[in-house]
Amino acid sequence: MSYSIDFRRKVIFTMEEEGLSIRETAKQFRIGSASVSRWINQI
Repeated sequence: MSYSIDFRRKVIFTMEEEGLSIRETAKQFRIGSASVSRWINQI
């Protein structure tokens, strides 16, 4: 599944603002932690 750029930005923004770990962020948004990690590395 491909996620929109807006969704990816929202995930990363939330992670930074709330001080969440990759794992916590992935759980909150119900996505894989590998996806979150990959998005961070792309920025």
